[in-house]
Amino acid sequence: MSLSPMLVLGLFVVGLILLVVFLRFFPILLWLRALISGVRVSLFQLVFMRFRGVPPGLIVDKMITSAKANFPITANQLESHFLAGGNVTDVTNAVIAAHKANIELPFDRGAAIDLAGRKVFEAVQMSVKPKVIETPKIAGVAKDGIQVLVLARVTVRTNITKLVGGAGEETVIARVGEGVVSTIGAAVSHKDVLEHPDRISKTVLAKGLDQGTAFEILSIDIADVEIGINIGAKLQTDQAEADKRIAQAKAEERRAMAIAREQEMRALAEEMRAKVVEAEKEVPLALADALKNGRLGVMDNYRMDNIQADTRMRRSLAEGDAGPIGGGKA
Repeated sequence: MSLSPMLVLGLFVVGLILLVVFLRFFPILLWLRALISGVRVSLFQLVFMRFRGVPPGLIVDKMITSAKANFPITANQLESHFLAGGNVTDVTNAVIAAHKANIELPFDRGAAIDLAGRKVFEAVQMSVKPKVIETPKIAGVAKDGIQVLVLARVTVRTNITKLVGGAGEETVIARVGEGVVSTIGAAVSHKDVLEHPDRISKTVLAKGLDQGTAFEILSIDIADVEIGINIGAKLQTDQAEADKRIAQAKAEERRAMAIAREQEMRALAEEMRAKVVEAEKEVPLALADALKNGRLGVMDNYRMDNIQADTRMRRSLAEGDAGPIGGGKA
């Protein structure tokens, strides 16, 4: 019984699909590569990795790499770290590099450092080859009031045991800056800083600034020293300018008060003058009434006129106007 060509083609396609699906879930070639490389991992373990969402190729590659470096890492360790969201490649390279450099770094500690957000492979490289951190220009003021600008280079090495929970580069730079500022501030003159810049590095290095950080400070070198502005003179100038403005403000306040007082006195004088004029208008009427009723004699009126004339004369002399002196009534 012969099969039709279409049926044969269909069976071939179905078989090919089944083979692809089988190889997809049963990575036999990957298992053979691991076996040939001397890495023991079961085929079913690779299948279960796919179900758990772990790429078996990555795990096998890192197992082979660690085995060839004589620092074998188990599949469970790699798979657990991958499922925890870690960087399997970075941690594997880090522990192998640490092993080659005779630095104690178990896989579990490297995984913990990686999960803490640190770049563990870069940290191992810095532990083997120290890193130079260049600080920005740090400004300090000596006791003579002269500003000194210092550029420092800090050579640090990673402290693997303190990577988890230790402070980073920013803390080291801040502490070095604080030490430089305090050392310059303790100098009597800026000339002392220029003559002996090595005193800054020695003083700062002796303070143990790497405590609580993820680094070990090996050296602090002063790369450049510059003279800034005269802070003491500037502060004195600013203080004098501030005192001048305060004095001007107070003088302006006193002037405004004097003007207000003068205006007040003028208003009061005008009011008194108006009252005097009003009172003077009543005098002739009162005199007339007194003469009419006999309460005032002619001689009394004459003497009063003389008194008024004398008063007007004195007023004219006081005002600096020596005008005609009026006598009695016509």
